[in-house]
Amino acid sequence: MKIIKQLGLTFLVCVFFSAGSYAQTLGDDKYQPFIGQSGKDVVWVPSPDQLIDKMLKTAKVTEKDIVFDLGAGDGKIAIAAALNYGAKSTGIEFNPEMAALAQRNVERAGLKDKVRIINGDIFVEDFSSATVVTLYLLPELNLKLKPILQKMKPGTRVVSNSFTMGEWEADEVIESDRGRGYFWIIPAIMTGEWNLQLAGKTAQLSINQRDQKFTGTLKLGGETFQVVNGLLRASDFTFEYQRPDRSIVKVSGTIEGATIKAQQQILSAAVMITGQRK
Repeated sequence: MKIIKQLGLTFLVCVFFSAGSYAQTLGDDKYQPFIGQSGKDVVWVPSPDQLIDKMLKTAKVTEKDIVFDLGAGDGKIAIAAALNYGAKSTGIEFNPEMAALAQRNVERAGLKDKVRIINGDIFVEDFSSATVVTLYLLPELNLKLKPILQKMKPGTRVVSNSFTMGEWEADEVIESDRGRGYFWIIPAIMTGEWNLQLAGKTAQLSINQRDQKFTGTLKLGGETFQVVNGLLRASDFTFEYQRPDRSIVKVSGTIEGATIKAQQQILSAAVMITGQRK
């Protein structure tokens, strides 16, 4: 946990750490961090295992993942991701002494081949290869990271302890008796104009996307329909529109680069849709 002090207010912020068999200490004979010590806009306090484990489980971390922990502290979450879930992980920590301690903790855990620690700034270091990003930062720092995160590969999972990202609604809220977390899946970019083909007809789809939600219009057969309930989860999307007879058409599909592959469902009938971004 970190307590971030800003504008006279005190905020609690956690640095994740592993559950299970890895024995945690506050330091070693080379460096002894103490609870409440000052850092870059933070003071350091350890945080409980239970919420950390639940957040990693919510992100469905596996041995196939590359996990980046932004603000790694003594390396606990990077170690947990590797030790308990088999992932390859990287912790980015600004404090050089804390980063060095984290590296020693990695070595003591026997995870040099699975975990690395970078002494650096999370707004400078490149973590674009991550499939999972973990963080516990103030809301304004989350918002500063948001445009970086949303440029990452669709399907990248993001977990934040305690703090949201403004109007970017979480895909899931994580509850435990030791705190709350928030989980997002980076959505594909669907906003813009699309040319569609469905049932031998040409249509135009115009999308206005905000985070993982979107609205828009569908021009088909000389009529314009309002796109509603648009939702993206990674590269998969769904939306609806209403025909003049008031029947609801449900559309579901996938974005693959500049291509859409989808189908629309009208009662029991399904129609395939293909499309290209203009």
